[in-house]
Amino acid sequence: MRSANEMRIGLGQFSRLTDEKLAFIKQLGADDFLMNTPDLPGDERWELADLVALRKRADAAELRLMCLENVPVTFYDKAMLGLPGRDEQIEHVQATIRNMGRAGIPILGYHWMPNQVWRSPERALLRGGARATRFDLAEHRDAPLSHGREFDESEMWANYDYYLRAVLPVAEEAGVTLALHPDDPPVPSLGGVARIFRNFEGFKRAIDTFDSPNHGLDFCMGCWSEMGPSGVLDAVRHFGGRNRIVYVHFRDVQGEVPCFNECFIDQGNVDTFAVMQALHEVGFTGFLITDHVPAMVDDTAWGHRGRAYAIGYIRALIDVARRAA
Repeated sequence: MRSANEMRIGLGQFSRLTDEKLAFIKQLGADDFLMNTPDLPGDERWELADLVALRKRADAAELRLMCLENVPVTFYDKAMLGLPGRDEQIEHVQATIRNMGRAGIPILGYHWMPNQVWRSPERALLRGGARATRFDLAEHRDAPLSHGREFDESEMWANYDYYLRAVLPVAEEAGVTLALHPDDPPVPSLGGVARIFRNFEGFKRAIDTFDSPNHGLDFCMGCWSEMGPSGVLDAVRHFGGRNRIVYVHFRDVQGEVPCFNECFIDQGNVDTFAVMQALHEVGFTGFLITDHVPAMVDDTAWGHRGRAYAIGYIRALIDVARRAA
């Protein structure tokens, strides 16, 4: 296995751990994986026995379960919106974090989007007929309020500060690192809910306010590209230079807000090799996953073909960046 203290590929974006997934990860040459909102029992929290069972399955396959990316939104929606019942939700999140620490799962990815990721209905057409998601803000301007009223930026920041003050000390005690994902799409507001992690300033405020080795970024290159590709390298150097990039979603888009589409890793806005070089230069020692991939011909719903293509591309970039240093 590659060392857990060097930059390396991983795999993720699935909720159910199967023998097929474990074999596919191993066949691609990855040693690390994450699960996105894993399909586990519990309407309010995750219990220790279920988390230990996941980690033991990874161990048996000689893989490392590094991260659980996102608890269900219903675990902490009241906390995000500052609604009655948020303290009870926060207690359950604290218990989940403690259980992750006891189970030996070191990272919890999280976001601050109570109305989640938005995309426009019709998919973009890529080379050879492949399809990928797209977003056009003009198609969503008349969207109804997602939570009954408007929640402005100052309110969302106050809720975020309240939440982190409660959960970060627990994460530090449990040995779990919290990794913050950008808003997707990174626009000022959707469905009446302000999006506070849509730009560099928002992330700088969060990391400066909660400055801890147990708090960093799930650096989604695709979302940073959506914000404007010129800022991607600056963000890598700033947050990576402070050792606050926990892991990376290595994907890209064409265009930027208010209108963009996802694409193959080799046809987006960003100079991907320059980003990989920058990650190497700042001493990043985490893992990189494909995140979303285009839908290729005869592919599965999860995108085995698309992920295999992207993983090969990412592995080559890592190898070349390391040899060029």
